[in-house]
Amino acid sequence: MTTFDDREKAFENKFQHDEDLLFRIRTRRDTLAGLWAAGLMGMTEEEAKAYARQIVEVDIGTPGPHDIRDRITADLHAKGVDISDHRVEKEMAHLLDLARQQVTTE
Repeated sequence: MTTFDDREKAFENKFQHDEDLLFRIRTRRDTLAGLWAAGLMGMTEEEAKAYARQIVEVDIGTPGPHDIRDRITADLHAKGVDISDHRVEKEMAHLLDLARQQVTTE
């Protein structure tokens, strides 16, 4: 292998690592957001875990910047919880920071 090939492989490895890390952080954030919303809806522990898994699946199934926020907000409104999109976004931003800390320290 040449030096160029080595550098190219190193960049590919770094890109793969970064993408894997980002996926794990987003999945953790989605899980935490699902558990947070489930708590606001008064779900039991088992219901909360199942709901959090659904939230993760929503993000994987329909990627986009607001898919999780829209789903959580709609679910909260359906359960009679008065909350704004902004409040959900703010909590998700906080949970993203928390997820990043958790994943990087594992």
